Amino acid sequence: MLDTSDILYERVEKALEEIRPFLIADGGDIELVSISEDFIVYIKLKGACESCRMSASTVKAGVESTVKAAVSEIQKVVALN
Repeated sequence: MLDTSDILYERVEKALEEIRPFLIADGGDIELVSISEDFIVYIKLKGACESCRMSASTVKAGVESTVKAAVSEIQKVVALN
């Protein structure tokens, strides 16, 4: 049986799937680490995205905007790396 947090994770993962092809094309990827009780999404950038100097822009302009548009409960997205 799915609870509310499982459904929230699924919705965020679905939003990340929209972004993933662009990251993979640049040699990177993204991993959903957790979602806090106050609706902050924690992600980890992988591959080339880890060391890219544009990663902060990618997180704010790409990842956060896409996730927040798809899952209105989300307050912000934070990269752990």
